[in-house]
Amino acid sequence: QVQLVESGGGSVQAGGSLRLSCAASGRTFSRYSMGWFRQAPGKEREFVAAAGWPNSRTYYADSVKGRFIISRDNARNTVYLQMNSLKPEDTAVYYCAAGARLIPTMTAPGYEYWGQGTQVTVSA
Repeated sequence: QVQLVESGGGSVQAGGSLRLSCAASGRTFSRYSMGWFRQAPGKEREFVAAAGWPNSRTYYADSVKGRFIISRDNARNTVYLQMNSLKPEDTAVYYCAAGARLIPTMTAPGYEYWGQGTQVTVSA
């Protein structure tokens, strides 16, 4: 079992930044691919970013490429999502996820464990 707890969400104006954190506990964190997804009201959950293991290669959705940065600190069992140049369309609940695979997938079924989510609201 892996438990995931997100933090760092909040409200920000367009153009601002937020940093989300996801603290993991349970099984060996470093052997899991970690992903961030988001879900806006009335929309399906969508992939945002992911980091594999052991080399932490990163992957991004086209909509956030160049603005968001995913990173992981295996010593702290934590994955981060630095979000810059935020736009109102980034407003959503952001979820952290863990999947037992070397190369992360960009689809939700590829992740076995999920956090409870943290709200990000970007105003125009």
